[in-house]
Amino acid sequence: MTKHKSMLIICLLSAIACYGGERRIDRDKQPAQTRITAANTKTPDSTISAVSKPPLAMLDKKNSEPHPIQPIENNWSALQPLKQTTNIDFQTKGTKLPQVFPERYTEIEGVLTFRGNNLRDAPAYGARTIVHKRIEKVWSFRTSSSSWGGGAGWTGQPAIVRWEAAIQKVMNLKEEFALKKGFVETIYASLDGNVYFFDLDSGKESRDPIRIGNPIKGSVSVDARGYPLLYVGEGIPEKKRIGFGLYSLIDGTRLYYEPGIEEFAYRKWGAFDSSALFNREADTLVVGGENGLFYQLKLNTSFDAGSSSIAIKPQAVKYKYIINGKKGNPYNGIENSVAVYKNLVYFSDNMGAVQCVDLLAMEPVWALPHTDDTDASLVLDIEEDKPYLYTGTEVDKQGSKGNAIIRKIDGLTGKSVWQLKYPALTIKGDHPVNGGILATPIKGKGEISDWMIFTIARYKSLNAGLMVAIDKATGKEVWRWEMPNYAWSSPVDVYDKSGKSYIIQADSAGNIHLLDGKTGKVLHTIRLGSNIEASPAVYNDKIVVAARGGIIYCLKIV
Repeated sequence: MTKHKSMLIICLLSAIACYGGERRIDRDKQPAQTRITAANTKTPDSTISAVSKPPLAMLDKKNSEPHPIQPIENNWSALQPLKQTTNIDFQTKGTKLPQVFPERYTEIEGVLTFRGNNLRDAPAYGARTIVHKRIEKVWSFRTSSSSWGGGAGWTGQPAIVRWEAAIQKVMNLKEEFALKKGFVETIYASLDGNVYFFDLDSGKESRDPIRIGNPIKGSVSVDARGYPLLYVGEGIPEKKRIGFGLYSLIDGTRLYYEPGIEEFAYRKWGAFDSSALFNREADTLVVGGENGLFYQLKLNTSFDAGSSSIAIKPQAVKYKYIINGKKGNPYNGIENSVAVYKNLVYFSDNMGAVQCVDLLAMEPVWALPHTDDTDASLVLDIEEDKPYLYTGTEVDKQGSKGNAIIRKIDGLTGKSVWQLKYPALTIKGDHPVNGGILATPIKGKGEISDWMIFTIARYKSLNAGLMVAIDKATGKEVWRWEMPNYAWSSPVDVYDKSGKSYIIQADSAGNIHLLDGKTGKVLHTIRLGSNIEASPAVYNDKIVVAARGGIIYCLKIV
């Protein structure tokens, strides 16, 4: 693969100068890789957690002033695969923002976005000692209620952050937490329209809630730089206007609002269940909307820890598309959280059309035909610098019964490596409850690194489910667990200090199960009493998850 600096300059100048315009692009033959260096850090520990415990060096400890993370010149290069786009029309709005995501999503300890990083494969952080193979309750908190109830719904994962001490001091924390050493904060957006903040250890509220107003179904994201900046996507227009906001965690004020219902979108539904990704080196944010738009925002962040101030002046770029000539409801609508590797972003939509978009040019690389609604986030696995996607569909547009389709897809070509089908049921009507795959799968690590683990809802019967471990290379089942109760909640993989694997799976009956990751055997079940659609986040030995019954729980693996 050739890497020409001249090609890089031409590519970047063209991308920066280019504005939107509706067009059909033909097959474009380009070199497989273009050299674009991005700032990088050490490779993350791929066997245990999203990131190993790093030194937190974003702030000058002496002066408490932020400084940029310095780039390290290496072979971190943008990918530029052959474009295969004869079946997709697209249009962009706004000045394009060429960018490459860094090799490591964040240097901050914790789970800062849905499934932890840009690959969507790290819902747990840290290490733990597991002796008794049980789950115990530590604390709980009851939320208020909206028209959609309280607690959390799908996807509803909290963020868990160990703040750098200099950041901790400038935020509006209660006094006992502003100076607490090793302070770890849980941030949970609720169906009641509030974002709650807790001390992970005690369950005490660490600061006053941010009152959003609209019910929140998705998962919040914390700025990957560790800056006090929070993304919140709204789920239901209870207060008329709906969209997403960016909030200061210094004083809780809203710094920016992007309405979801707008003329440019093909679909006039403005919810944001997708959890945003922050590019900590480009000062950008990417997210998908249920209006069918993919967004890039240049944040233009100004943060001064010394004066306790943060400001942003976002510039938005929006991308819309038509695949195979079909648009609007039910085709457009991005509910899954987009996944990114280098300059390539991947997502699907309400008709299961998976696509790849190049962040250098804000243009599609390839798009697959419609299948069925795909709300579970795509998970990326990197094999020798080549991304592969793992994805699964619901049973929705197929009717009351059909097949959940699980695929491994080549991320550079869009070609299917293997495909499996599992029968599932769904409830149709005015209040549909879908079956199939709504849970984002596990990408195994350590002793189960050869496997993907999927959870299928409403398998065989409306109340039941299925969990399967699948060999990534062959697509063959390794083990299966036929679940007495179905699950929309995403499973979480955790590992003890010896590398032994375990799986945490919540279900629709309010149970949380601990499984042996190697065999699929259920080791312990704790009953919390009401449907758990939300996905847990794990920090060391602590699990945080909310139920539809209005309660946020902190549990412990022992």
